[in-house]
Amino acid sequence: MRDASELEGSNTMQKTRSQQGHWLGLVVAFVIVWSASFAVAGDAGAITTKSLLAEMTDLAGMARFPAPAYTCRQFSSYDRAAVSPKENWFANADYGQFLRVEERDGRKEHVMMDADGPGAIVRIWSANPAGTLRIYIDGAPRPALEAEMAVLLGGNYPGLPRPIAGEYSKGWNLYFPIPYARHCKVTSDQPKFYYHVNYRTYPQGTPVASFAADQIATWKSDLEATIARLDSPGQAADKAGTETKPFEVQVPPGGTAELARLAGPRAISRLRVQWTASEDRDQPALRSTVLEMDFDGQTTVAAPLGDFFGTAPGLNPYESLPLSVTKDGRLESRWFMPFQTAADVRVRNHGGQPVTVRGEIASQPHAWTDATMLFHAKWRAEFHVPTEPKIDWNYLTARGQGVFAGVAFAIDNPVKAWWGEGDEKIYVDGETFPSHFGTGTEDYYGYAWCFPGLFTHAYHNQSRCDGPGNFGRTSVNRWHILDRIPFTQDFRFDMELWHWKKCLVNLFVIDYWYARPGGQDTFQPLQPADLAVRPLEAYQAPRVAGAIEGESLKILRKTGKVEPQEWDGTSGGYHLWWKGGQKPGETLTLGFPVEKAGKYKVTAQFLKAVDYGIAQVAINGAAAGEPIDFFNKRVIVTGPVALGTFDLQAGENTIAFTITGANAQAVRSYMVGLDYLRLDAAK
Repeated sequence: MRDASELEGSNTMQKTRSQQGHWLGLVVAFVIVWSASFAVAGDAGAITTKSLLAEMTDLAGMARFPAPAYTCRQFSSYDRAAVSPKENWFANADYGQFLRVEERDGRKEHVMMDADGPGAIVRIWSANPAGTLRIYIDGAPRPALEAEMAVLLGGNYPGLPRPIAGEYSKGWNLYFPIPYARHCKVTSDQPKFYYHVNYRTYPQGTPVASFAADQIATWKSDLEATIARLDSPGQAADKAGTETKPFEVQVPPGGTAELARLAGPRAISRLRVQWTASEDRDQPALRSTVLEMDFDGQTTVAAPLGDFFGTAPGLNPYESLPLSVTKDGRLESRWFMPFQTAADVRVRNHGGQPVTVRGEIASQPHAWTDATMLFHAKWRAEFHVPTEPKIDWNYLTARGQGVFAGVAFAIDNPVKAWWGEGDEKIYVDGETFPSHFGTGTEDYYGYAWCFPGLFTHAYHNQSRCDGPGNFGRTSVNRWHILDRIPFTQDFRFDMELWHWKKCLVNLFVIDYWYARPGGQDTFQPLQPADLAVRPLEAYQAPRVAGAIEGESLKILRKTGKVEPQEWDGTSGGYHLWWKGGQKPGETLTLGFPVEKAGKYKVTAQFLKAVDYGIAQVAINGAAAGEPIDFFNKRVIVTGPVALGTFDLQAGENTIAFTITGANAQAVRSYMVGLDYLRLDAAK
């Protein structure tokens, strides 16, 4: 790998060359530029920005093992303290981690990626894009692409709008391909952010035309066609020779029904099911009805019907490139599924009631070659999984030659707290350390900050998150299309189970991949007991016995805004949030009821945060000890705080907060959060 000092040394040597060497250098440079231009314009075998754009929507191409072959790996800001399963394996400081820091033109640049080519960047993600992103190609001293990171990843860079780039549920993604012939380095001039950079590396000698900024305009029509296809993934027309076969079958409990039997060589290009919804949001029959597909005598698909379409459980509308679910119950797959001799598609009913399955299967002629692969989709579930100790939960272990294409994941979470702090770890062809090591489960799925908001995109989606917070059932997926991961021998995908709370969760995953005939996996046969949608109790926020909830108190006098705020770990799930203490001296006065006059020990629970102030607390005008500093670097619930013993009258009493200042480390917003008061009779 090269760094700035090497480039400077190279420039110094260049200045001392003879005139003859100078002209020779110009000739060589001309030849390189001419060769690259020729590759763009005339060499159909070259990897170009245009050819990579075509791959972004080519689902049929997913079924061919790549030629030329390549590897797909990831640079990220994962915590470097995670050295091995025996040493800090679940370390979680996954931001602000870089390969190194360089000095260039009087500024510091933090190196996110440094890779020899030929290759191509195929995805960049961040939770909090910061500073100016610079992409240096083939050792050039000036970046081929330079932009504010939030502009580039947010879909506001000229020519690269949504959905090529954009923010989705607080995750910022760029899917524009950036090829390079010899080398690529990516930097930012800001240090504190999360990032992923996914990239391909081709074999030496592979012709690649390096990216230049003017190619965004050069390939404008190709970009627009790609954007249109990503915006409306289900609108592609059937190719010539496509045949569509409708089906409608009644399947009794314990029964099996054939949907189609096809002779090859052909490929299934569309599978559509029209489902009649029941009143149960979870649609349990979609889970208990299993889809099975045999290609050339090998069962490569075995999954609950709803889960296969990336909706788990229930009919959760979203639209992506390979799969979609509509509000009216139409489930559609556009995964390309070739076969050489025969395909058999059937459903099994493991439920207790008859089901009707109707829809259609479209197939088209397909020439089978030595590079053609069979489509795989398998499902597994595990129930009552303890969140402590932390584990690597296996998504997929496969053997053979193939390509990983994506995953749909679902979880039953019994608490509001975040379940997905864990990182993806992907091992390819015998790797002992993962070549994909991520920064968080939601980051892998392209969103961020454990955000419960739903979103839909051609490559990644969150189609269900019950709430409040992250309580209940959540369904997410991500498709590796441009960033597909080839393997020649074996493939393993683990996801850390890293939950904020100690509890038991239910986990469900379906993986999608392609493999040459004979490819194997470790999935076990589906068990009827695993196919039942297990009930979840309605969310009930725990309450402290005897607490007078802060959000229930009467506001007597205030400045600014006072409102309830939902927060995990508080009594009842809420606290009273005072945002109006803009400066020292301002006061909030609240009224609280007392049933019987007497002497009481008064206890309170508060919140602390980076922008909270220091306040004097008073009960009925009498100071409750010294002023309390509510600063903390992250939001926490304090636990019970003794305020003292007071004579309280029957009826309304008062608690007041007067801002006296702020901690030296605090953001000076002077806020206060009261969770509850508790009154205990003093002896």
